[in-house]
Amino acid sequence: MRADPRRQALAAEIAALPPALPGSLTERLTRCQTEGCHCRAEPAVLHGPYWAWTHRHDGRQVTRAITADQAERLRPFIDADRKLHDLVRQLEDLAVNDVDRLIG
Repeated sequence: MRADPRRQALAAEIAALPPALPGSLTERLTRCQTEGCHCRAEPAVLHGPYWAWTHRHDGRQVTRAITADQAERLRPFIDADRKLHDLVRQLEDLAVNDVDRLIG
């Protein structure tokens, strides 16, 4: 396919991204089973927050417990992965439009 300005702009955006890390970050608050614990009071004061990074590795879902500091350091790389996938979808849309014009 030909290199049009939109395709070149998308490629430049992809090149400017930081390393992309797949997955998601999850923050959880929990309630334990101990009677009389503050997490069972009204209003409840839950335990946590506990952070986790979940991603797929070798076809399996992997969840890894991480600290709040680690979560903040990973966030830009996970955001970059989402941005990368969005930009690739836009490139695919351009390719589909090109093919539609060719076979039209």
